[in-house]
Amino acid sequence: MAKSIYEYVRNFEIMDHCLPSTWIVVRLDGQGFHKFTEKHNFIKPNDTRGLLLSVRGAERVMQQQKEIVLAYGQSDEFSFVFRKCTEVFNRRSSKISSTVVSLFTSSYVFEWPNYFSDTALLYPPSFDSRVVLYPTNKTLRDYLSWRQVDCHINNLYNTCFWKLVQSGGLSGAEAEERLRGTSSSDKNELLFSQFNCNYNNEPELYRKGTVLFRSNNGKQSTIEQANIDIIKDQFWDEHPWILEPE
Repeated sequence: MAKSIYEYVRNFEIMDHCLPSTWIVVRLDGQGFHKFTEKHNFIKPNDTRGLLLSVRGAERVMQQQKEIVLAYGQSDEFSFVFRKCTEVFNRRSSKISSTVVSLFTSSYVFEWPNYFSDTALLYPPSFDSRVVLYPTNKTLRDYLSWRQVDCHINNLYNTCFWKLVQSGGLSGAEAEERLRGTSSSDKNELLFSQFNCNYNNEPELYRKGTVLFRSNNGKQSTIEQANIDIIKDQFWDEHPWILEPE
């Protein structure tokens, strides 16, 4: 292949290869989604349409990127786990991250009318992404547990906050002050005693987020989704093929 005198500029590229034998996780987060959800009249505290739209976007990413073994999402974020031994894009962090976030974002826009048929997009949504490496199965599971715990903490707070605002007659500032310093048990008691709401009866989509994973059917494997606990051992014991042996 002929080379030009300008070929040297390639030396300025950053060769950001991920460490070998580590789990590659790409986490996406919505950029400015507080404003985005307000402008597009999302239902508070949870809009099922928006959550399922994100799940569909994640599914499209997994359909195209076969090296992703699992994805977990809640609120406006999604995490994608690549196989520990993957060589996709020569394990270049920037390539992996940019491919995942661009496909997810374009899928979010492409699928929007199927979930918000009565709401036109007023402006394009955007997501940021980062790559994090986890050296062991334990650290990967701890990461996913952290995200699911975050889902529970945030959803419990938001459920209380919006009950106080929508049904309790408080302003946003008053609701924040009412919840300041409260524990999880305090919030559960508030929901039940003041609004006759048992938090455990809230949809698992809201309380636990969504996990997407590949079935163990060889080349014909399909992408399955569930709203279940991924912190305890049961999920991993029932799907042992997800984690590679150490």
